[in-house]
Order: sequence, then C-alpha cells, then structure tokens
Amino acid sequence: MTSMSDSHFDAIATVYDESLPAHVVEHYLRKRVAFLSAVCPVGRALDVGCGTGVLAQRLAERGYTVTGVDPSEGMLEVMRGRSPQTTAVRASGTELPFPDGSYDLVYTVATLHHIADSGAVAAALAEMVRVTRPGGRIVIWDHNPRNPYWSLLMARVPQDTGDERLVGEREVMEGLMAGGAVILSAQQLGLVPDFTPARMVRPAAAAERWFERVPRLKALGAHNVIVAGKRAQPVRAAS
Repeated sequence: MTSMSDSHFDAIATVYDESLPAHVVEHYLRKRVAFLSAVCPVGRALDVGCGTGVLAQRLAERGYTVTGVDPSEGMLEVMRGRSPQTTAVRASGTELPFPDGSYDLVYTVATLHHIADSGAVAAALAEMVRVTRPGGRIVIWDHNPRNPYWSLLMARVPQDTGDERLVGEREVMEGLMAGGAVILSAQQLGLVPDFTPARMVRPAAAAERWFERVPRLKALGAHNVIVAGKRAQPVRAAS
C-alpha cells in the first residue's frame, strides 16, 4: 500500500463502483455477505482495504458494527457518504491502528494483489490476525492466480495499473499461520464473469454453484477464499 497507489485510488474513487456491471457486482455482494454471515454471524467486523464501502454497508445493514480501513482518503470519502453507519479509518493494512483482539471478524476482499510486495502481504496478514479476538475469524477473499481470465479483466479496469501481483493460496495460508492463526478452510469460489448479461445472471449463478462442487474444475474458480481462526491464548497455570 504505497503512496502512489493511494493517489491512484484517490483519482478513481468516484468511478470505481462503475468498473464492473451493477448486476455482476450485486451477485458477488450477495455471495460474500452470505458467506461472511455464515462464518461469523454478527459482531464487530473490520474490512481491510474497504474501498468505497459497498460490502461494509451491506454487513452494517445486517447488524454488524463495521469499521473500514483503506489508505485512500478518496475511497473513504465515498464510503462515508454511502454508509454513515460504518466507521471509515485511513490506514495501511500493514499497520492497523487498533489494539490486539479488537474484532470478531476481520476480512479483506480483492486487496492483497494490490499490496503485491510479499513482505507487505505477510505484514498485512499478521496484522489481521493480531486485531482479531481469540476465537474470532479472519477471511481472505482474493484473486485466484490459477484462473486464466484475471489477466484479461485486470488489463481493462481502472483500479489495476499493472503493478499488481496475484497472491497464491499457499502464500496466504502461510502468512496467516505465521501470524498465529489456524486455517479452517480454503476453497475457490466464483465464476460469473463481468460480461454476463443481466438476464443471464441467474443461470450463470447456478452454473457457478455446480462448478464449485467439481473437484478438478473448482481449482480454477475466480477467487481463493481462506477462513482462519485466531488461536485462544493459552491458560497459564497458577504459580
């Protein structure tokens, strides 16, 4: 999360939400809200790399107390206008300005590939674990490098400049474990592409659900989705 990246996202903040068709965005919003709600039903949630706060808003409407963190003030301004019930904080994912164990659920969606640098990715993952309460959940939802369509899509959306690096599933899991988390699940989800016509979203979603159940095919799904748990602190015996 460099200053150059911050300036770029400041510049595109007002058009960011238009980079993908609204009906495709809605499909993935519903999918992510349902997934996160199943992982951690209501509580204190932290959205790392929250952008314009679309997902944070949906979770707040579900009853979560949501804080969004992003290094781009421009993106946060859009979030504040959209969702005053959420809290927007300007900060880097590598240095989260919160005490240990502050949140029940800490998640990030499509952020790690913008952080890119391997050391910074590891730092961000460790920070996410740190601010999660013992017994809480961390969810990483990011681009799957094995999916061949990403290079085509990333070449034409305004948020991607060519400086990104797709972060693999193993790197994510190792970073979470190094931070003190336990991996609970790792899977590939999503298939509906941006060029899907609105009238075809429902059948495309049905095909996606089938695809996600086929072992050899699902490895090519659009996103790696990793769920981790924060280890409870060991109880020390009385001396």
